[in-house]
Amino acid sequence: MTKQQQQADNEIHGDQLLNFLVNALTGAFGISIAENGDIEPEDIYEVLVGATADGTSISTLCERSEDSYSGNDILYHLRTKFDLETVSAVGNTLLQEHTLAMLPEQVEIVVDFHLRPYYGDKDETDGLYYSEAKRGTTAFHAYATLYARVKNKRYTLAVRRLTDGDTASEVLAEFLGLVDDFDFDVKAVYVDREFYDGKCLTLMQAHNHAYVMPIVKWGTKIKTELSEGWSREIEHDLTTEFDGHEWTVEFPVMIDCTYQQGRYDEHGVARHGYAVDAPFINTPRQARRHYSKRFGVEATYRLSESSLISTTTQDSTRRLLFVVISLLMQNVWRYLHWEYVATPRRGGRRLWWWPFEEFIRMVTRAAWNALSVRREVPANKPPDDRFTR
Repeated sequence: MTKQQQQADNEIHGDQLLNFLVNALTGAFGISIAENGDIEPEDIYEVLVGATADGTSISTLCERSEDSYSGNDILYHLRTKFDLETVSAVGNTLLQEHTLAMLPEQVEIVVDFHLRPYYGDKDETDGLYYSEAKRGTTAFHAYATLYARVKNKRYTLAVRRLTDGDTASEVLAEFLGLVDDFDFDVKAVYVDREFYDGKCLTLMQAHNHAYVMPIVKWGTKIKTELSEGWSREIEHDLTTEFDGHEWTVEFPVMIDCTYQQGRYDEHGVARHGYAVDAPFINTPRQARRHYSKRFGVEATYRLSESSLISTTTQDSTRRLLFVVISLLMQNVWRYLHWEYVATPRRGGRRLWWWPFEEFIRMVTRAAWNALSVRREVPANKPPDDRFTR
């Protein structure tokens, strides 16, 4: 008998995972269907979960399914039953539903921007976010995300759609307001370089959170500091204007220097500067090491991209809904892994091997079975001996 067989007397099957996700969406989004309608909310969410896990479009999944309603029927209800404000509010509630209960008393918080390039006609698309050129475009479908990081595991607590004109300080203020309402204590806040400005630094100090953020080479002084010398700590300041008033915010900067040694075909000394105010960070090397933890967020994005409904729609509500479901899949996987698969024991639970990719495959197969996705194609002659073994 294997160790995995010894861990528990119960099992969770793929169809139960599908039911869990469909039930979560059905309970959160209380959409109403006309009495004479032949489609139920569960039917819509079953297709949404299946398309998310399969990484395909709604239309493609419905075309391959015998028991699914047509893609046009599903898309019609998505257009008429969902609005942006509800998806934003309910989506964050969904993401937090099981996650908050799993978090310890103290967590690290990560705030980040995620930009999905847009190459279409900008005049025909509302709600785009414009930023520096990336992958051949300056227009993006953009989202800000709030994560809790616990022992290299990332839990999405909120997602916010970005539009042109949104500022980093507005996003940070909204997310820090959410964090203040949670029961856990914040060990530190890690943010990307988009948040490096006087307003964001003032917000950090006002909320009294420890923080680490990379600095941007604005001005001759900081450019000089990052072009010479060795690892050290300096004092720096930024001047910010708001409502016609100017103020200066002062903060410590730790500059960490390392030899490139041919990494990325670079040689010489690389200098990394971080705005840091954290009691557990005493040296520039510690600042760089702690901030590098933030890059685990990129793994969350990669997982999200692999389990996201494929779409060409420019409708902001549907795109946000698809992103929420994709992030929800990761939160649910972590919740089920911890609550049902991990073995309780003295000193902490034992997390048995169950990668996200396997969870997605289980949900995909369950959705294919539920929707009767075709498993054969017509042939103009019977298969010969090469098709048997």
